[in-house]
Amino acid sequence: MATVYKTLSSDDITSTRTLLHEAIPLTGTLASGTYGTAGALGSEPNIKNYAHGMFQSVYDYPYLSSSANHIYDLTLGYSSTSVFSGTADTHTQNAKKINLYTQMAQVLMGYDATGSILNFDEDGNITDGGTKSRSGFFINLARLLTKDEIKKGSFTLKLGTGSYADPFAGIITIKDSNAATKYKVNSPAGEYGILSATVGYNSDITLAPACGLIFYQAGVAFISSSVFMSGTNGIADTLPAGILTNSVGFRDNGTYLTASITGSAISASCNYLRHRIYDMSFNNTTELNSTIHFCRAGHNEFNYSSNPTYLSESKIRVKNNTLDAPIAYFTTVGLYSADNELMAVAKLSEPLKKDPANEMIVRVRLDY
Repeated sequence: MATVYKTLSSDDITSTRTLLHEAIPLTGTLASGTYGTAGALGSEPNIKNYAHGMFQSVYDYPYLSSSANHIYDLTLGYSSTSVFSGTADTHTQNAKKINLYTQMAQVLMGYDATGSILNFDEDGNITDGGTKSRSGFFINLARLLTKDEIKKGSFTLKLGTGSYADPFAGIITIKDSNAATKYKVNSPAGEYGILSATVGYNSDITLAPACGLIFYQAGVAFISSSVFMSGTNGIADTLPAGILTNSVGFRDNGTYLTASITGSAISASCNYLRHRIYDMSFNNTTELNSTIHFCRAGHNEFNYSSNPTYLSESKIRVKNNTLDAPIAYFTTVGLYSADNELMAVAKLSEPLKKDPANEMIVRVRLDY
């Protein structure tokens, strides 16, 4: 226990913020094919579907195993004003798909001045109107992977554009290009970037229109349904033709994904998406906040130790005669509250010699 205290002034304390990044690669085989044959529901033990049928979860190992880690959830939805919206008789899980879109829009986009829930905006410029994305898939990444947030400009999703039997005959790459400097801040869920598509594997030459949004702190990627359809479909929710390399867009055994969205259950539509995930990757971010204390010992301070073994028969052990200067060795720094209660202890890697001939500054960093 200390017997001599020194008060730290505001000049002795400062704060820092450090961002640590980790690369997260999520291969397509993890989404479809690693632990079973993609296709029929329940054939893949690392894919979990629920009785409510509103989303499905992807694990890195069969989910019944204690070793399994939750990776992300998949679901889809559309606005009540979308061309996909219909009646329960003609559209499978119509109400649930509308509710899912509404819930995600409420959390991620917020409300307008009239109290109405905003639709997902193609370019993020909500006040100027512009094209709205009224339907699409949601990829909810686990906090285990995203940590504090996804690093801006690091998200990449590669999707196959071939037939269902041969999905990777063509590849479309979706990125949050230039998001590090052009991200948006008008979301109640934090910062987000615009996703754009490039036609061709690993190609940045042909940029397609915006095709989704990535919410960095929330860890949610919204992939617009425009990615899965050609503009020649005549569907109002699509973007102009040219996103895909062929005029018919994504096909599932000859059927447009439109039928998959409206005529299939959510879990089945998620299967169609997973079957086309070639690769997904991003860098996560861990924010490390630190408080740094500069503990200064002047030449005439802390030259004696309060350790009982410092004295022997009332004499300082480290002095050979009475004229020698006192010597102490720093081994520990204690940080105390205003009423002298010990709050934190810092151990030095090796003892530091202190005597009246030198001064010392010990830098103590508290991370949280």
